[in-house]
Amino acid sequence: MDIFEAIEKRHSYRGGFQENPIPREALRKIVEAGLKAPSGRNAQTTEFVIVDDPEILGKIRSMNAKSRAMQQAVAYMACLVDKNACAVYEGHSFQVEDCSAAVENMLLAITALGYATVWVDGWLRLEGRAGKIGELLGVPEEKIVRVILPIGIPKEEITGPDKKPFEERAWFNRYGC
Repeated sequence: MDIFEAIEKRHSYRGGFQENPIPREALRKIVEAGLKAPSGRNAQTTEFVIVDDPEILGKIRSMNAKSRAMQQAVAYMACLVDKNACAVYEGHSFQVEDCSAAVENMLLAITALGYATVWVDGWLRLEGRAGKIGELLGVPEEKIVRVILPIGIPKEEITGPDKKPFEERAWFNRYGC
C-alpha cells in the first residue's frame, strides 16, 4: 500500500478486534514509524511503551467497559511525554506537536499493515487513567501517557466518514478564494 492509499483508508476504528495476536516485528515497525516523525529542534521527546502482555492488557481493558476497541485490543501503544515540558526553542516546547506527528505516522503504518486503531486521548484525562496506566507500565513519575492506541485486526469492514472537499477547506494564496 502506498502512502496516499494509507492516508485515504485511515480512519478511527472503534469496533471489535479479532483475537489474533500481532507479531512483535509488526508492533516494532509501527513504533519505528513514530520514532521517525519530525520533532521540534529534533528533540525527539515522544517515547513509547508497547503492551502485548495478556495480564497488562486485561488490567487496561478493565478500565474501560464502553469501548469495544479498548476492550478487545490485542496490543496497546502508549505514547509518553514529559509532564513538565522543557523549552527547546525561544521558550517554547513542542511535545504535543511531536507526539501528534509520531502518532499520525503510527496511524498510517497501522493502516498500511492491515490493522486498525483509534487515537485515544480524552479518555486518558478522566478519572486519573493516564496516571493509572503509567503506573501499571512503570512510566517514570516525570512522564505521562498522552495517547494510547488500541490495536488489532478489525472484525468489521468499516470505512471512515466522508471528508469535506478540498474547495471547502483549502485555497491557494488567500483564504476563501
